[in-house]
Amino acid sequence: MVTLLVNGLRTGLVFAVAVPVTVLCALAIILHTMVRPTGPILEWIPRFWGRMWCVTAGAKLTIEGLENIDRRRAYVVVSNHQSSFDIFVHFAVMPVPIRFLAKTELYKIPLFGTAMRKFGIVEVDRAAGRAAHQAVNQGAAETTRLGRSLMIYPEGTRSRDGTMLPFKKGAFYIARNLGLPVLPVAITGTRAIWEPGSKLIRSGRIKVAVMAPIPTEGLNLKDIDDLRNQAFSRIVGVVEAEPD
Repeated sequence: MVTLLVNGLRTGLVFAVAVPVTVLCALAIILHTMVRPTGPILEWIPRFWGRMWCVTAGAKLTIEGLENIDRRRAYVVVSNHQSSFDIFVHFAVMPVPIRFLAKTELYKIPLFGTAMRKFGIVEVDRAAGRAAHQAVNQGAAETTRLGRSLMIYPEGTRSRDGTMLPFKKGAFYIARNLGLPVLPVAITGTRAIWEPGSKLIRSGRIKVAVMAPIPTEGLNLKDIDDLRNQAFSRIVGVVEAEPD
């Protein structure tokens, strides 16, 4: 009972602080891009936003493997997906500019959707079929041309029980077509903080492990399965080694 009360109070605190911060950050992105579409301040805003969610939730972050990142280049970053909280953590800890893929429904949220477009989040309209693939490829090319890394959750959705789902191939086709290395990233602990389907946010420890990038130069389409399997095996090895 005490634990439930504490978690309820923490959840209230998180939303009391983080929701207004989200609104302010969305406004800041819109105003910034009206004056200057790129720049270090623009990248600082989502990092601050992610850290505010983590701080108010009482999340203790550990990140390993930063030496594997060359901050002067772009990547296709692939990660497992345990919770909605993953997005806040990745914005908070990744030392390179990142942009996500986001379903088109999120763009209907007032202010937030406008900020996403201005910030360069790549829209995915799953009902558009082949046109959606073309739009994603164009968005990915523009994102990385600007020196930003594209972050993708190849499972396609959050794992409901914590077990990693098979990776879809889309992220690896994008990496191969753009000639960008795949940067595998494993995240653990976020499911315990905000479990899918739960309204409660709990405190806890989160670990992000960045592994050595996998080059894609010279790969053929027939190599996509192996590229996907390499990334999956590296990430699942870290995830399964961490205690629940």
